[in-house]
Amino acid sequence: MSTPQAPFVIDDRDASNFRVNREVFVSNDILAQEHAQIFERCWLFVGHESEIPAPFDFRTRKVAGRPVIFTRDKQGAVQVLYNSCPHRGAEVCREGAGNRKIHTCFYHGWSFDSSGQCVLVPDQDSYGEDFGRPGLRSPARVESYRGFVFASFSEEVEDLTTYLAEARHWIDLLCDKSRDGLQVAQGTHEYSIRANWKLLIENSIDGYHAATTHPTYFEMLIASGVDLAKLMATVKNTSGGDRGCFDLGNGHSLVGGANLGMGIDLPNPEAAAQVAANQDRVLQEHGAERGDQVNNWGGNMFIFPSLLLIWTDFGILIRTLQPVNPEYLEVTGWELRVPEEGKEAGELRGQSYLAFWGPGGLATPDDVEALESCQRGFKTGSQSIWSDISRGMARDQAAMDDELQMRLFWRKWNELMTGEPALPEPGGLTLPRPVDVG
Repeated sequence: MSTPQAPFVIDDRDASNFRVNREVFVSNDILAQEHAQIFERCWLFVGHESEIPAPFDFRTRKVAGRPVIFTRDKQGAVQVLYNSCPHRGAEVCREGAGNRKIHTCFYHGWSFDSSGQCVLVPDQDSYGEDFGRPGLRSPARVESYRGFVFASFSEEVEDLTTYLAEARHWIDLLCDKSRDGLQVAQGTHEYSIRANWKLLIENSIDGYHAATTHPTYFEMLIASGVDLAKLMATVKNTSGGDRGCFDLGNGHSLVGGANLGMGIDLPNPEAAAQVAANQDRVLQEHGAERGDQVNNWGGNMFIFPSLLLIWTDFGILIRTLQPVNPEYLEVTGWELRVPEEGKEAGELRGQSYLAFWGPGGLATPDDVEALESCQRGFKTGSQSIWSDISRGMARDQAAMDDELQMRLFWRKWNELMTGEPALPEPGGLTLPRPVDVG
């Protein structure tokens, strides 16, 4: 396919028609523009502070393809350091995780402390008198919100709280499940998909595909006693005002809302009792109205351009992605737990998490096949140019299985790629905030 020319997106409000040029899923030129216009300019998720609880703890990972060390210095402050020696460029830290005061490059032995300062250059006398030992560099901006650490490669990006817009109020609801702080569970789910990165964004906030793509899951729900007709009515709700698509601004969105009823009950009475006790604590500390939101509201939240936070009865998922080429991406997932729910409930949540989102779960393999099937289908080229994302566009309120949330993503994507303003669309919900949540 040739390099696509604008319009990448057709947004016809009069005809309630929204289409995306499929060439944006296969073009190397488009991916290069995305790195320059989106990934170099936005806030990108690095990790959760609970992953590095003690001074000198570290994790190595990629952020938009750039290798970084996510660590704490000796004062306990979070640091994000480029994992590249200023001498000749080798990765300074080649382990996935650990605790270390000094990181030494294996190539020539240059050493750096946990704040990135260079503490040793072998045979430094061989350099001139004015030689300054360069340290490890950091991204232009690093900020944290409620334990979620982000970085930006641009000095000009707005502050993180402003960037998150309405998404931060949902993060507050999620984090308020715990008084002591949410904890990332041990283990990381890493996998790849032979598809364009934007397809995974669409899929992760798509309620329309659930029944047809994941029939085994729904068979399991029926076998467990769930009223499937009631659940489907919840998903299709368009009139209650508390479930559907929430437009969070800046391309962020959440599909979900109140009392989703997803998943199955905890089979262990002791675990269920501890979960209930924590919910009672939440109600006492936050009041009945907000406490109900903390305990019972959730869904699939997307933070532009590449972070997903999903919380239902399955558990809590953090998912982020790295585009490698137009038809290949790498995905990383972590599970978040509420310490106050106790060990038994945590383990049951973990089992539920794996059963749905894990490598052999009821959702992830289905989704991978669906996205790879889309990517193969794009080979039809000029015979089928446009993907349609119009579902629910004519409604006054978007349902959970409509596609408003995807249109919000595409409008922000198009704004950053072309400069065309992302005009709002009616139908998105706003989170009721009974108290000032900051």
